[in-house]
Amino acid sequence: MRDLDYVAAVTVRAGGRALWLGGVSVPNRRLVLRWLRRQALRLADGHGRDLPASSPWLRARDVRPVTFHGSDAPEGLRAWAGDDDLQDDAIRALESGLPALLTVADPATGLRVTLAGWPVQPHRAVDRALSSGKPTPPYGARTRNSALAG
Repeated sequence: MRDLDYVAAVTVRAGGRALWLGGVSVPNRRLVLRWLRRQALRLADGHGRDLPASSPWLRARDVRPVTFHGSDAPEGLRAWAGDDDLQDDAIRALESGLPALLTVADPATGLRVTLAGWPVQPHRAVDRALSSGKPTPPYGARTRNSALAG
């Protein structure tokens, strides 16, 4: 294992049940974010139609599709994936050893999709940040859409 590996996963929760849609382990935080953004766009673009073909990069598998009943969740996923400030916030969170999280909701059904990335060994990143004297700000996703919660 490298000094600090990262994991990303996408889950869905509805009616008190949680389902794992897919995940990946990658060597750096940029690849975590790249994978999460791809999954956000695939899920949003798959709303009401077939999902785009899987990507062969890193032999990472794409998540299983979700059927949304409204447009709030797909719009929230697209907004997050396309917002440079939110992407920067997520990278900083991962860099400091904290998880990067995004949850979107489909109000019509109560369906909640969560995209998450986190370091496998967060204590090393936090220890390094503390020893360097740099603060480790908590990750707080800014929202522009009521479907986003984070």
